[in-house]
Order: sequence, then C-alpha cells, then structure tokens
Amino acid sequence: MIPKTSPTKTFIKALPKNLFSGFVVSLIALPLGLGLALASEAPPISGIIAAVVGGLVVSILGGSNVTITGPGNGLVIVLLGAITTLGGGDMYQGYLFTLAAIVFSGILMLLLGFLKLGRLADFFPASAIEGMLAAIGLGILSKQFHIMVGNNEASGSIIALLGKIPLAVVALFQNPDSSMLIAAAIGIISLLIMVFYAKIRNPYFHLVPAPMWILILSIGFSYFFVWTDAPYPMSSEYLVNIPDDAIRNMAFPDFSKVLETDFILVVFAITLIASIESLLSIKAVDKLDPLSRRSNVNKDLKALGLATTLSGLVGGLNVVTVIARSSVNVNNGATNRSANLFHALFLVIFILLFQDQLRRIPLAALAAILVFTGYKLATPKTLQKIAKIGKEQILIFLATLLTTLFTNLITGITVGILVTFIVHVLINKSLSLFLSHISKPNVLLFKENDGGNFYVSIKYFCNFLNFYKLKNKLDVIPETENVILDFSLCTFVDHTAMEGLENYAETFAKKGGSVEIIGLDKHGADSTHPFAIRKVLPINKLKQIGRYFTKRQGLLESTAKELKWTYNAKKNKKTKFLNSFVFFRRRQIPYIYNTLSDKQGKYNLFDVEFTEGAFIAYEVVKTTVMHMQLEEDIPVFTLDKEGLLDFKYSLAGFKDIDLDNHPDFNKRFYLSGENPENIKALFTDELILFLESNPYYHIESNGSSLLILKKERLLSVTEIKAMLYFSKQLCELVSSTVVVSS
Repeated sequence: MIPKTSPTKTFIKALPKNLFSGFVVSLIALPLGLGLALASEAPPISGIIAAVVGGLVVSILGGSNVTITGPGNGLVIVLLGAITTLGGGDMYQGYLFTLAAIVFSGILMLLLGFLKLGRLADFFPASAIEGMLAAIGLGILSKQFHIMVGNNEASGSIIALLGKIPLAVVALFQNPDSSMLIAAAIGIISLLIMVFYAKIRNPYFHLVPAPMWILILSIGFSYFFVWTDAPYPMSSEYLVNIPDDAIRNMAFPDFSKVLETDFILVVFAITLIASIESLLSIKAVDKLDPLSRRSNVNKDLKALGLATTLSGLVGGLNVVTVIARSSVNVNNGATNRSANLFHALFLVIFILLFQDQLRRIPLAALAAILVFTGYKLATPKTLQKIAKIGKEQILIFLATLLTTLFTNLITGITVGILVTFIVHVLINKSLSLFLSHISKPNVLLFKENDGGNFYVSIKYFCNFLNFYKLKNKLDVIPETENVILDFSLCTFVDHTAMEGLENYAETFAKKGGSVEIIGLDKHGADSTHPFAIRKVLPINKLKQIGRYFTKRQGLLESTAKELKWTYNAKKNKKTKFLNSFVFFRRRQIPYIYNTLSDKQGKYNLFDVEFTEGAFIAYEVVKTTVMHMQLEEDIPVFTLDKEGLLDFKYSLAGFKDIDLDNHPDFNKRFYLSGENPENIKALFTDELILFLESNPYYHIESNGSSLLILKKERLLSVTEIKAMLYFSKQLCELVSSTVVVSS
C-alpha cells in the first residue's frame, strides 16, 4: 500500500523551489511591468501594481497551478488607444478614465467566470488569433522603436509610426542632442543584449534574466557619473518617472464617463483581449506543467476578474495570465501558486527599497525590451508557420492582421472570424452544412465493453464554431485512459480543431493515456502539415488517398516496415473476394484502402468501406479487416460473440453449434456453419482456450481463407497491432489442427 503524502508537508517541502522561482520571475516582471505601463502611456508604477495585486489575489483564489499574472502584452495597444481616446489629448485624465474601464472590465471577467464561459477562446480560429497577436506585436514595436532611439515625441497610428522608423534612424545623424544619442546608444545595446542573450552559453550569466541585465547595466551606467562627480548626460525626460512616495501618490479611477459609448466600447475591448490572452496562456502553461495538471479556467477567470477590479481601483493596469513569465516560472522548478505570490512580494520589496535606483532606468532600455517582445509576437517565422499549414490560413492571418492595424482589435478579430467562416463555406461549397448542424449534438461518446477504450464519433463537421462540443466530451475522460476519435463520418475538420486535438494527445500521453485519431485517411489536405484542414474527397478523387498521410497512415507505414511487410494507402476496387463471407453478403463494397500485406500475400489487413440498407435506412460503414489465405481447406464457419449477430446468421441458414465439454465457450460464443461435425473437429481444446483467452473478434471461414474483424468501425493502430498478433496466432493454430487431422 502506497503511503499517503500530506498536502501540507508537500507544500512546505516545495517552498524553497517556489521561493527561488518567484524571485527569478520578479526580476523579469519588474522591467516588463514598468515597460508595458510606459508603452500604454500610463504611469510606470501602474504596471507594477497590476503584477502585485495579480500575484496576491490569483495565487490565493486562482484555478491554475504554475501561472504568473500581471500586465500583458496584448493589452498595450488597447490601453494606449483607450487613454488617448478617453482623455481627448489629456493623457493623465485619459488614464484615470481608463482605470474606471479596467474596474468594469474586471467585473465582466468575474461574471464570465461565474457563467462558466472559460471556453471563450475556443470560438476563435487559431490563425485569426495568430494574426491578432502579430498586430499587437507590431503595435508595441511601432511606438517603442522610436523611444528606443531617443525620440520620445513620436506619435500617430501604428501604420504611421512604422512608416516613420526610417526617419527616426536618419534623425540620429542629423544634429541630435547628447541626451538623444546616449538614449539611442543605451537602447541599441539593450536590444543587442535581448537578441544575443540566449546565444551566450555561460550558466552563471543565465542566472540573471536578460531584462534584469539591462537594468543592472543601465543603472550602473548612471552611478558611474555619480562616483566620478561628472554630470549625467541625459535629462530627466529620458528616465523613468516614479513618485517620491508611490503609495501616497496612487491614482484612482474617474467614473464620470461610464455611460458614454466610447467608454463602454473600451470596457468590452479590454475584457475581450484580456480574456483571450489569459485563456490562451493558461492552456499553453498547462502543457508545460511537469505534473500535467489541468487548470480550472472558470475559477481562474473569477480570480483574474477580481484582481483586475482591485488593481484598477488603486491605479493599476489589467491583470492577465502571461505566458513568458509563466514559462520562466516552470523552468525554474515552480510546483504551485505560491511562486506567483512570492513574485508579487519581491516586487513590493523592490518598489519600497529601490525607488531611487528605478528612477535611474532609461526609457530607451525598457523600450528595447518591448521592441524585442513585439518582434517575437510579429516575427516573419509566424507567417512561414501559417503558410505551411495551408494557403487559406495565410488569408485568415493577413485579414486579421491588416484589419487590426488599420482599425482596432475588436474589428480585427471579428473580420478574422468572418473570413474563416467564409473560407470554410467556400471549401465545402455548402453553407447549409454549417447552418444545419452547428446546433446539433455532433459528438457521440461511449466506453466500449471490450478493451475499455473511450470511443468518440464526430459527425458532419468540426471547426472553431463547434469544437467546444468535442472538448466537453474529452474533458470528462480521465487522462489515464485510451481514447479513439473517429472522424470517418465527419465531412470537414479545420485547423483549429486539429491543433486542439494535438494538445489533448500530448496531455493524455503525459498522464499515461492516449488519444488516437482514425477516419481521416480519406480526407484531402492541401499540405503535409498535421494541422492542415481535412475535407472528405469525392469518389472521383479518391486516387489521392495517401498524397498527404495522416498520423494514422504514417504509423501504419511504420508498422509495415517493422513487420517487413508492404503498405499501400491507395484504393483498390478488387473486392469480390469478400462476397464469399457471410458478413459482407448483400453489402456493396466499392473499394478497400490502407492495405498492409506480407511478402507472400498470405496476410492482408485493410480498411474497407461498404454500404447497407436503402432509402432512409441507407448507411455507410467503414471498418478494418484482416484476410488470411490458408494453405489447406477448412470447414466453412462463422464465430462471434453470443447474441451479437444471431439473427443475421439464422437468416443465412446457420444454427448455433454447441461444443462438447465446453459450456463456457458455448455460453459466450455463437458458432455456426454448414458442416457441424467437421467444425467440431477443427475446434480443438487448444484453439478453444486461445479464443477464450483473447478479446472477442468476428471470425469467418469461406473454406480457403479466414476473415477477422473486431468492430464496425476503423481500428486505431494500437488495435490493428493487437489484431495482427491475434490473427497470426489463430492462423497457425488452425493450420496445425488441419495438418494433424489430415
């Protein structure tokens, strides 16, 4: 018996790791908090307030485990726009109005949590979110680049600021003042530190994060002039401005605009982006968690909402879950939410004890950190990654990106969703497919009796609009179980769904379970990327099966190589040999595909599609079959689980055959055939014991060959390997019995 571990003892034992991780994260959070606030045109201290309040509240009330909270990259251009718009030119007054919007935004996030709308991020197409993040990155970069090179007065739209970047560089060589040159030098050196930090292999150097190195060096630069009694070459306008008494000089929200349209739009914009950024970050950090725990996103939304409201009331920015700082937290050994708490406490210590040092930080140094952050969000590699998934994803990405740059984030993400929907309709040439099935229960889940797999069948279509239905089913399955996802009845699967399923597969694999996808081998794709859109090919194009292998096909090919067999993914219309078996009698079999064969042609495993019924009872079924050619003739028989196909066999003129001295076998199996005595002679004690000791299979003999199948569905690769092993053993037993009897 495994001894129980006390949660309290485990928590106390892990405190040193979480304390250290919280300290390391605080070294990154300090410059980023100051920088993100400045990028939003808010007082620098407001970013630190958000990190402190978030760390204290979410660490106590949150539903995640190793996440870090504070001001986020995604809200910079939203808050900047809000402060500019609401203030009407008065940036400080705009900041006070924006604090009121932040308070209401927190209340809305709290409400989203209580309404269990943590699935909000599931309704946004993956490529549209990438486009939105790229636009945010360009928005940050456009403003901060000018500050990094000493031009604090640059203003205008994102496009205008990007267009002015060459002029800002030229201005450095056209009679700039000394403060501007020093600021530009500090900014460029800081950017180089951010770029080359990862390439320096010294482990001691990496004990201090890159942003903290920038602060240490830039503050040390100012102290050099103190120690040498030389005048500091930069004026105060190029340095961080923190009040002498940060606590007494806290700002408080101005609620006088709460009923105005501009204010309401700002509240919704802040809530939307904060929720999306937090939910996406939580999902990403769950994948990094070494214990593979799954966060309670609704509980986290409530905590983030409360923290945001409290932060806004005392002059802080929004509180969101941040992926970069959370990743650092995990990499430094954090195991629970106490690391988030410690990170907040260290920030309080820094603000109370090192205010004078913080005032020595050049704005250009913080801007360089943000320029690098913006570039990482909008790196050209993102477009390359999107292009590999499919050409249509480039259209969605660019539509979201450009609309956001020229308008705002809400319009941008709305256009991204609309373009994605239109692209999906055009690909399928059917608007009715989405409109008629979007509200239906397209997902069926049950646990199979034999084998214990959880089987999930998805019908019609699966995309960003209804992927939440599939996620709801997967979320109730323990991650230690094996799951079969069958898309054979699904016409269309989009990029968002494919990427989401890969996340589930990784999570289940960490816990000892598995998620295997079947039924996509007949779906066409425009690229080899595993997240590419999959669409069912029409009959006349089925020759393309195997053009772009699915993961299952790749595993089948690997299995064939292990066995030294051959694998052919293409369709084969030679199916008449199946008509001699009772199971396929009166069924139309247009073709077989995904065929594995041994070199002698004795063993053949394949997927087969057949139809049965007519009119409203017409049904298309796909299953995986094993066919084995025998060297000697044997009696014709069928064997299946008792009660499963009794009626069908009785119509074929067969009766159940009871074997002497085997009551358990007679009770469990239905055995029938044309010559009972010969069949009884074939079923020796050894063969009966073998069948009783293995899972149920449908087994048929047509006299010269055996047919084996397990379920009226396609099998996963794991199930196929089990059936291959079973079939070879069965064939050897049957062959040895025939040889002995002859």
